[in-house]
Amino acid sequence: MTSGPINLSDEVATAVAEGAPVVALESTIFSSLGLPAPHNAEALSRCTETLRRRGVVPAVVAVLEGAWQVGLSPAEEKLIMDGEHKVAERDLAVAAAQAWPVGVTTVSATLAVAERAGIGVFATGGIGGVHRGAELTGDVSADLDALANHPLVTVCAGAKAFLDLPRTLEYLETAGVPVLGWRHDEFPAFYTRSSGLRVPHRVESAEEVAAVLAHRARPRTGVLLTVPIPEAEELDGAALAADLDAALAAADAAKVTGPAVTPYVLARLEAETDGASVPANLALAEHNAEVAAEVALALAARR
Repeated sequence: MTSGPINLSDEVATAVAEGAPVVALESTIFSSLGLPAPHNAEALSRCTETLRRRGVVPAVVAVLEGAWQVGLSPAEEKLIMDGEHKVAERDLAVAAAQAWPVGVTTVSATLAVAERAGIGVFATGGIGGVHRGAELTGDVSADLDALANHPLVTVCAGAKAFLDLPRTLEYLETAGVPVLGWRHDEFPAFYTRSSGLRVPHRVESAEEVAAVLAHRARPRTGVLLTVPIPEAEELDGAALAADLDAALAAADAAKVTGPAVTPYVLARLEAETDGASVPANLALAEHNAEVAAEVALALAARR
């Protein structure tokens, strides 16, 4: 990667230098673009506290005054919770050159910056993927290319449920990204434990995940670890399908395209589910952080 203004907090820099376990976190989910206030602050607290309880350092990634920041102070956390400028990997260079005051990073940007920082594990809610109708629009999330080109373990609850999940899995296969199911045989669909699609490989332990990362055939390629939402927090699949259709129809009617689709659909989905999507989102994000902590500890042990 070319040069860029990366800045690690003292805590993250020390942990990376000592080979201690660190987990990167994207900042979009903790902004108003990911969850409405005060739920975004709750998500941040639950994820970071989960990591710290396991002895793992949380490293939230964001853009602050143009710098790619890894690890945030409490004051900086407040900035990203109010942030409304979404930053994908392609935007990092522009954000640096133009010194954007605050930018919240997506999966693709977080993966790129976390690799530069020397971090091996990244936890998120759900990845982006191939959008429905992509055969006409060409709308494929940059997250997939980032997964194929940054050698981290990404821990997620599958892809966002409103995407074309079969084509998303096909894309990952073409890109050579190992897709693993955490003690589960089926690809999760964010708010539900199963999309009806099987994962290529099931794993039972963090040590297995660390070994997969170590033994992959393409050194530049990452590993995708899919973790189903806790059973008690899962939404009803049939009702969710109808709510998703309504949210996507609203997006089409409003002519929402590109990066604006995800925050728009998530906001509509909150309304369609009478708010039930928010606690589900919080639960899966926290659970993903817990699994990511196990993986980070296993990677540190291998070192």
